[in-house]
Amino acid sequence: MTNVRIGVMYDRDWAPEGLPGFARQAEALGVDDVWVVEDLGWNGGVSAAAVALGATERIKVGIGIAPAPLRSPALLAMELATLARVFPGRLVAGIGHGVQEWMAQVGAAARSPLALLEETITSVRALLRGERVELTGREVHLDGVQLTHPPAEVPPVVAGVVRARSLELSGRVADGTVITEGHGPRDLENARALTTKGGAASDHALIVFAFACVGDDADEVARVLHPHIEGHGAWLGRPPHDVFTVSGTASQAAERLRVLATAGADTVVLRIAGPDPLRQLEAVLDAVGPRNRRPEPASEPDLIAVHDATAEPARETSRSATP
Repeated sequence: MTNVRIGVMYDRDWAPEGLPGFARQAEALGVDDVWVVEDLGWNGGVSAAAVALGATERIKVGIGIAPAPLRSPALLAMELATLARVFPGRLVAGIGHGVQEWMAQVGAAARSPLALLEETITSVRALLRGERVELTGREVHLDGVQLTHPPAEVPPVVAGVVRARSLELSGRVADGTVITEGHGPRDLENARALTTKGGAASDHALIVFAFACVGDDADEVARVLHPHIEGHGAWLGRPPHDVFTVSGTASQAAERLRVLATAGADTVVLRIAGPDPLRQLEAVLDAVGPRNRRPEPASEPDLIAVHDATAEPARETSRSATP
């Protein structure tokens, strides 16, 4: 499993002031990526990414994911370009439809979500390449916009999507696809087929989010995961037993991670539930095998908020990567 990247999500329910310490310790454990969340009412994805990037030295930081209806493509490109210039080669920018109910709450519901996502991703990627963009689309209008400081190393722009037409769109216009929590190996094979149908190149990345809980007590693991599996299963329209997780003992979780890698995941991002998420992460990394681990720094006070927050179930399952 040497080719799959292993990432960890900084859950949206964890206090934002805990992010710098969490990101530093995750990097010290040898993780490849830290992903931050942008959901309505929680934290800003760009600002959270800046915090995580500033706190670390080598890992990639992913934004999972910015809802297109809330983001002007020009402003989003400006923000991403700033991060990409200051932290070259370390940013992954995720963009999605946004949860339609949430977009309606702020008066930003798109007339055509598919058109908006395609036009947003296309224009953001062009702006990041330094191009002058003229676009009169169904949803996006740009009249000769160009970045003064485009990044020398253009960050990948990936689409967080679920349904078939959106997966095809991702294959057509994005550098990769974010697959939301709960999807298993058959789902990944289907997603790869649909992105390929849309025109994805061989290097189109599949980034898979996965609920994770690691422990030797099977009943406790099941108890911790239950609210996440129930809520997300209802959203996906599948029974709880069909919601894929990376869970169990450390060796069992590592095997579940290998299953996703074998099915085509290029990156697996663990959304860890339960107490001591960094200890759970370390257990999985140990079970997977050596990953150029660095010495772990001393515990930091700002991690207390993370540990306290994870003792409580999330109040609603993340749904940024919507159909």
